[in-house]
Amino acid sequence: MTGPTRGELIFRLCFSLAGLALLGVAIAVRGISNSAALVEVVGIAGAFFGGTAIWTLTKLRKTKGD
Repeated sequence: MTGPTRGELIFRLCFSLAGLALLGVAIAVRGISNSAALVEVVGIAGAFFGGTAIWTLTKLRKTKGD
């Protein structure tokens, strides 16, 4: 098992960055309210898309030399 290809990693990175951008647009349009639900949604989505982007960048840097 070799893992995802470089193309798949690039797709994941683009998808994660697009998700973060859409999250930013949603916050800009709706604003940050004091509701617990928004904090949970922003926290979970931010952690998912941000974590995936960081993980993918580290994998891409490792496979750059291959």
